[in-house]
Amino acid sequence: MPLLRFDVVEGRTEEELKKLLDAAHRGMLKAFEVPERDRYQIVHQHPAHEMIVEDTGLGFERSKDVVLINITSKQRTEKQKQNLYTYIVEELNVSCGIDPKDVMISISINGDADWSFGFGRAQFLTGDL
Repeated sequence: MPLLRFDVVEGRTEEELKKLLDAAHRGMLKAFEVPERDRYQIVHQHPAHEMIVEDTGLGFERSKDVVLINITSKQRTEKQKQNLYTYIVEELNVSCGIDPKDVMISISINGDADWSFGFGRAQFLTGDL
């Protein structure tokens, strides 16, 4: 059920984007223990001049491979969130060669009433999920 939106600098191939999405999904599965087909991912590609992603004063430089991931999810524990950050960064590094400094993740929380997966019903509220 988490919805992941990826903002990246344009230029990656379809295969590279698939690897990126698959890697992030593996991290999500491991951290949040969601079902395999609980996969909602959207990629937004931007010209390099349209993405400014700095370091909040932490003292490192990002590259053109920067990936900004915004996740909308129902409430998760702090441990699950920390694990998610770790697992996604590890998966992206191993599978895609993306440097951990080039991955920024933000989570927005919502509740059961905030999701409808189709048919105009809130499946978390109706008991379908």
